[in-house]
Amino acid sequence: MENGQNAIMVKTQVQIPDHLFKEAKRLAAESEMSFAHIVRLGLEMVLKARPVGRQPSSQWKVPKGKNMGPPLVAGEHWTELSHED
Repeated sequence: MENGQNAIMVKTQVQIPDHLFKEAKRLAAESEMSFAHIVRLGLEMVLKARPVGRQPSSQWKVPKGKNMGPPLVAGEHWTELSHED
């Protein structure tokens, strides 16, 4: 998004769950930003992650994995190692 100073703004009203609203207000206060700015930043992040024109989720497929080399631990030891303190 642009700097925001020259951008045309649209005023809107949305319903936000109470816990989400409280967390966003807390973040805004800690970051010395307005609640509205936090919401705009969140929308920008979502739009970057899900750009307009992308395929419907029903057509999405898991990306092909990359070869990361041999495992560091044999498969039979994974459960044992995952329960270490």
